[in-house]
Amino acid sequence: MPVPTVGRAPGAAPGWIVAADLLAKTLLLLAVARVAIDPGWGNLEGKAPGTRAVTYPMLALLVPVLHLALGRTRPYPWGADLLVTLPAFSDVLGNRLDLYDRVVWFDDAMHVAATCALSAGVLVLSGAARLPLDRRLQLSVAAGLTMSLAWELWEYVAFVTRSGEAATAYVDTLGDLALGWLGAVLAALLLAVPGRSGRPVERTRAPRRRDLWPCTPAPPEGHRGGRT
Repeated sequence: MPVPTVGRAPGAAPGWIVAADLLAKTLLLLAVARVAIDPGWGNLEGKAPGTRAVTYPMLALLVPVLHLALGRTRPYPWGADLLVTLPAFSDVLGNRLDLYDRVVWFDDAMHVAATCALSAGVLVLSGAARLPLDRRLQLSVAAGLTMSLAWELWEYVAFVTRSGEAATAYVDTLGDLALGWLGAVLAALLLAVPGRSGRPVERTRAPRRRDLWPCTPAPPEGHRGGRT
Protein backbone atom coordinates (compact mmCIF):
# COMPACT_ATOMS: atom_id res chain seq x y z
CA MET A 1 0.00 0.00 0.00
CA PRO A 2 1.46 3.40 -0.95
CA VAL A 3 2.54 5.64 1.88
CA PRO A 4 0.73 9.00 1.86
CA THR A 5 2.95 12.05 1.57
CA VAL A 6 2.45 15.44 3.08
CA GLY A 7 3.11 18.45 0.87
CA ARG A 8 1.62 21.31 -1.04
CA ALA A 9 -1.47 20.83 -3.11
CA PRO A 10 -0.84 20.73 -6.86
CA GLY A 11 -0.36 24.27 -8.14
CA ALA A 12 -0.01 25.77 -4.65
CA ALA A 13 2.63 28.45 -4.14
CA PRO A 14 5.66 27.87 -1.89
CA GLY A 15 5.28 29.14 1.64
CA TRP A 16 7.92 31.83 1.26
CA ILE A 17 6.00 33.44 -1.61
CA VAL A 18 2.82 33.53 0.47
CA ALA A 19 4.72 35.02 3.42
CA ALA A 20 6.47 37.60 1.20
CA ASP A 21 3.18 38.65 -0.40
CA LEU A 22 1.38 39.07 2.93
CA LEU A 23 4.35 40.93 4.43
CA ALA A 24 4.62 43.29 1.45
CA LYS A 25 0.90 44.07 1.58
CA THR A 26 0.94 44.66 5.34
CA LEU A 27 3.97 46.95 5.23
CA LEU A 28 2.57 48.80 2.21
CA LEU A 29 -0.75 49.51 3.94
CA LEU A 30 1.02 50.70 7.10
CA ALA A 31 3.39 52.88 5.09
CA VAL A 32 0.72 54.59 2.97
CA ALA A 33 -1.34 55.24 6.10
CA ARG A 34 1.67 56.99 7.63
CA VAL A 35 2.33 58.89 4.38
CA ALA A 36 -1.28 60.10 4.28
CA ILE A 37 -0.79 61.58 7.75
CA ASP A 38 2.78 62.82 7.31
CA PRO A 39 4.08 63.01 3.70
CA GLY A 40 7.46 64.12 5.00
CA TRP A 41 7.97 60.72 6.63
CA GLY A 42 8.01 59.11 3.19
CA ASN A 43 9.89 61.97 1.45
CA LEU A 44 6.84 62.43 -0.76
CA GLU A 45 6.19 66.15 -0.34
CA GLY A 46 4.97 67.50 -3.68
CA LYS A 47 4.72 63.97 -5.15
CA ALA A 48 0.98 63.35 -4.71
CA PRO A 49 1.22 61.49 -1.37
CA GLY A 50 -2.56 61.45 -0.95
CA THR A 51 -3.13 59.94 -4.38
CA ARG A 52 -0.47 57.30 -3.74
CA ALA A 53 -2.10 56.47 -0.40
CA VAL A 54 -5.31 55.67 -2.28
CA THR A 55 -4.07 54.06 -5.51
CA TYR A 56 -1.30 51.86 -4.07
CA PRO A 57 -3.63 49.84 -1.77
CA MET A 58 -6.00 49.49 -4.74
CA LEU A 59 -3.16 47.98 -6.78
CA ALA A 60 -2.21 45.65 -3.92
CA LEU A 61 -5.81 44.43 -3.62
CA LEU A 62 -6.43 44.09 -7.38
CA VAL A 63 -5.61 40.39 -7.66
CA PRO A 64 -7.63 39.30 -4.58
CA VAL A 65 -10.65 41.25 -5.82
CA LEU A 66 -10.40 39.76 -9.32
CA HIS A 67 -9.95 36.29 -7.88
CA LEU A 68 -13.12 36.63 -5.82
CA ALA A 69 -15.11 38.38 -8.54
CA LEU A 70 -14.35 35.66 -11.09
CA GLY A 71 -15.20 32.91 -8.61
CA ARG A 72 -11.93 31.06 -9.12
CA THR A 73 -11.71 27.65 -7.46
CA ARG A 74 -8.14 26.78 -8.39
CA PRO A 75 -5.22 27.69 -6.06
CA TYR A 76 -4.82 31.38 -5.36
CA PRO A 77 -2.12 33.02 -7.58
CA TRP A 78 0.19 34.13 -4.78
CA GLY A 79 3.12 34.60 -7.13
CA ALA A 80 1.23 36.91 -9.48
CA ASP A 81 -0.23 38.76 -6.49
CA LEU A 82 3.28 39.38 -5.15
CA LEU A 83 4.47 40.60 -8.57
CA VAL A 84 1.61 43.12 -8.74
CA THR A 85 2.17 44.30 -5.16
CA LEU A 86 5.95 44.77 -5.34
CA PRO A 87 6.03 47.91 -7.57
CA ALA A 88 3.87 49.90 -5.14
CA PHE A 89 5.75 48.60 -2.11
CA SER A 90 9.18 49.27 -3.62
CA ASP A 91 8.18 52.80 -4.65
CA VAL A 92 7.10 53.69 -1.11
CA LEU A 93 10.21 52.04 0.34
CA GLY A 94 12.51 53.76 -2.15
CA ASN A 95 11.05 57.16 -1.34
CA ARG A 96 11.17 56.46 2.40
CA LEU A 97 14.90 55.67 2.12
CA ASP A 98 15.31 58.72 -0.18
CA LEU A 99 16.92 56.54 -2.84
CA TYR A 100 15.31 58.44 -5.72
CA ASP A 101 17.23 61.58 -4.78
CA ARG A 102 20.42 60.04 -3.38
CA VAL A 103 21.06 57.36 -6.04
CA VAL A 104 21.24 58.65 -9.62
CA TRP A 105 20.28 55.41 -11.36
CA PHE A 106 17.62 54.24 -8.90
CA ASP A 107 14.64 55.78 -10.72
CA ASP A 108 15.65 54.20 -14.03
CA ALA A 109 16.17 50.80 -12.39
CA MET A 110 12.76 51.04 -10.74
CA HIS A 111 11.03 51.73 -14.07
CA VAL A 112 12.59 48.58 -15.55
CA ALA A 113 11.94 46.41 -12.48
CA ALA A 114 8.40 47.64 -11.83
CA THR A 115 7.27 47.15 -15.44
CA CYS A 116 8.97 43.75 -15.52
CA ALA A 117 7.09 42.67 -12.38
CA LEU A 118 3.72 43.95 -13.57
CA SER A 119 4.12 42.42 -17.04
CA ALA A 120 5.12 39.10 -15.50
CA GLY A 121 2.05 39.29 -13.28
CA VAL A 122 -0.15 39.78 -16.34
CA LEU A 123 1.47 36.80 -18.08
CA VAL A 124 0.91 34.54 -15.07
CA LEU A 125 -2.68 35.66 -14.44
CA SER A 126 -3.65 35.26 -18.10
CA GLY A 127 -2.02 31.85 -18.41
CA ALA A 128 0.31 33.20 -21.10
CA ALA A 129 3.45 32.16 -19.20
CA ARG A 130 3.17 28.78 -20.93
CA LEU A 131 2.93 30.22 -24.45
CA PRO A 132 5.83 30.34 -26.92
CA LEU A 133 8.26 33.23 -26.60
CA ASP A 134 6.83 35.27 -29.48
CA ARG A 135 3.33 35.13 -27.95
CA ARG A 136 4.68 36.04 -24.51
CA LEU A 137 6.52 39.00 -26.01
CA GLN A 138 3.38 40.27 -27.72
CA LEU A 139 1.27 40.24 -24.57
CA SER A 140 4.04 41.39 -22.25
CA VAL A 141 5.03 44.39 -24.38
CA ALA A 142 1.40 45.37 -24.94
CA ALA A 143 0.61 45.18 -21.23
CA GLY A 144 3.90 46.71 -20.10
CA LEU A 145 3.77 49.73 -22.39
CA THR A 146 0.10 50.31 -21.58
CA MET A 147 0.87 50.32 -17.86
CA SER A 148 3.94 52.51 -18.39
CA LEU A 149 1.84 55.02 -20.32
CA ALA A 150 -0.82 54.99 -17.60
CA TRP A 151 1.86 55.66 -14.97
CA GLU A 152 3.35 58.57 -16.92
CA LEU A 153 -0.09 60.11 -17.42
CA TRP A 154 -0.80 59.64 -13.71
CA GLU A 155 2.47 61.37 -12.77
CA TYR A 156 1.82 64.23 -15.19
CA VAL A 157 -1.68 64.90 -13.86
CA ALA A 158 -0.88 64.21 -10.19
CA PHE A 159 2.17 66.37 -9.61
CA VAL A 160 4.60 66.93 -12.52
CA THR A 161 2.81 70.02 -13.85
CA ARG A 162 3.05 71.62 -10.39
CA SER A 163 6.67 70.74 -9.74
CA GLY A 164 10.10 71.76 -10.94
CA GLU A 165 10.19 68.72 -13.23
CA ALA A 166 7.81 70.27 -15.78
CA ALA A 167 10.64 71.64 -17.92
CA THR A 168 12.26 68.22 -18.35
CA ALA A 169 9.08 66.13 -18.29
CA TYR A 170 9.10 65.35 -22.04
CA VAL A 171 12.61 63.87 -22.10
CA ASP A 172 12.03 62.05 -18.82
CA THR A 173 8.76 60.56 -20.05
CA LEU A 174 10.34 59.24 -23.27
CA GLY A 175 13.15 57.67 -21.27
CA ASP A 176 10.73 56.09 -18.79
CA LEU A 177 8.62 54.61 -21.59
CA ALA A 178 11.75 53.11 -23.19
CA LEU A 179 12.74 51.62 -19.83
CA GLY A 180 9.21 50.26 -19.44
CA TRP A 181 9.51 48.55 -22.82
CA LEU A 182 12.79 46.98 -21.69
CA GLY A 183 11.15 45.72 -18.50
CA ALA A 184 8.29 44.17 -20.46
CA VAL A 185 10.70 42.36 -22.79
CA LEU A 186 12.68 41.07 -19.80
CA ALA A 187 9.47 39.70 -18.26
CA ALA A 188 8.72 37.68 -21.39
CA LEU A 189 12.29 36.40 -21.62
CA LEU A 190 12.63 35.47 -17.95
CA LEU A 191 9.20 33.91 -17.47
CA ALA A 192 9.80 30.68 -19.36
CA VAL A 193 7.82 27.99 -17.53
CA PRO A 194 9.57 24.60 -17.86
CA GLY A 195 7.52 21.57 -18.74
CA ARG A 196 7.75 18.17 -17.06
CA SER A 197 10.84 17.34 -19.05
CA GLY A 198 12.54 20.51 -17.83
CA ARG A 199 12.47 22.16 -21.24
CA PRO A 200 10.79 25.52 -21.84
CA VAL A 201 7.28 25.17 -23.20
CA GLU A 202 8.08 27.14 -26.35
CA ARG A 203 10.04 24.13 -27.64
CA THR A 204 6.90 22.03 -27.72
CA ARG A 205 3.83 22.32 -29.90
CA ALA A 206 2.24 25.77 -29.78
CA PRO A 207 -1.22 25.65 -28.16
CA ARG A 208 -4.07 25.58 -30.63
CA ARG A 209 -6.95 28.02 -30.39
CA ARG A 210 -9.29 25.53 -28.74
CA ASP A 211 -6.59 24.81 -26.13
CA LEU A 212 -6.56 28.46 -25.08
CA TRP A 213 -10.27 29.12 -25.31
CA PRO A 214 -11.99 25.89 -24.24
CA CYS A 215 -15.41 27.50 -24.70
CA THR A 216 -14.78 27.55 -28.47
CA PRO A 217 -16.21 24.33 -30.00
CA ALA A 218 -13.75 22.23 -31.92
CA PRO A 219 -14.47 21.85 -35.67
CA PRO A 220 -16.06 18.57 -36.82
CA GLU A 221 -13.64 15.74 -37.54
CA GLY A 222 -12.40 15.96 -41.12
CA HIS A 223 -13.51 19.57 -41.55
CA ARG A 224 -10.91 21.58 -43.49
CA GLY A 225 -12.48 24.98 -43.25
CA GLY A 226 -13.03 27.24 -46.19
CA ARG A 227 -16.22 27.75 -48.13
CA THR A 228 -18.80 24.97 -48.33
